[in-house]
Amino acid sequence: MQVGLLYSRIRKDEKLLLSELRERGHDVVKIDVRDLRFGLDEAPEIFADLDVVVDRCLATSRSLYATKFCEAYGVPVVNSAETARTCADKVQNSLALAGAGVPTPATDVAFTKESAMESIESFGYPCVLKPVVGSWGRLMAKIDSRSAAEAILEHKATLGHYEHKVFYVQEFVDKPGRDVRVLAADGDPVAAMVRSSDHWLTNAAKGAETEAFELDAEAKELVEQASDAVGGGLLGVDLMETGDSYTVHEVNHTVEFKALNDTADADVPAEVVDWLEAKAAAKQEVVA
Repeated sequence: MQVGLLYSRIRKDEKLLLSELRERGHDVVKIDVRDLRFGLDEAPEIFADLDVVVDRCLATSRSLYATKFCEAYGVPVVNSAETARTCADKVQNSLALAGAGVPTPATDVAFTKESAMESIESFGYPCVLKPVVGSWGRLMAKIDSRSAAEAILEHKATLGHYEHKVFYVQEFVDKPGRDVRVLAADGDPVAAMVRSSDHWLTNAAKGAETEAFELDAEAKELVEQASDAVGGGLLGVDLMETGDSYTVHEVNHTVEFKALNDTADADVPAEVVDWLEAKAAAKQEVVA
């Protein structure tokens, strides 16, 4: 198959994927979105004859618009623009999960410092304030007191971008010093790991230790439900253990998997390419 890879920087994740695709003899076209101009009527020549495009854009804004243009040109893209839109915005993400009946942390969204403070006080301390768009645990705050809340809200209110005027307040989930990251392809788990840290943030990007994790039946069901809720695709589903159960706090659409590949027994890029091949084959059957 002919595969297009949307990117703005080639990281280890993309290198693993490119290597697996080329080893299997697939034609790969690397598409640096920084060099493209997307017109309203005609697709750039580089998209001609591609069986599937894989979105690996680092910047959320580029991911959202590039996938939208791919679909407008009739080019199959993973993940879909709708999945990208839902996952990129934490409000959309939470609404999708809650609407599908997937257990997810209690969340309030407020638009002023005063109403945000009311939400914080209703949750009690600690609670969590997150940016509506962001990754790698950046700009997230665990709020332990009213004075801390007032300072953080004032700081966010003075930032320029309108997204900082949307206050996303969430209950603090007392997880056991770790969370669970699952890479799933249309709801089917590829591999899973736990990320452990003494810090309340357990992102691998922030230095958390990783260890392979065996999913039980409940976790597998939640991963499938969470995937369906956001539109499916190649996703990173993040769960937190709550006693003998789980809560899903986020689904990621341009998921990084290098740490997972180093940790889990599965050959992650091979599993991903298996899935891509199956999607391309299904598309060809429909066309035929």
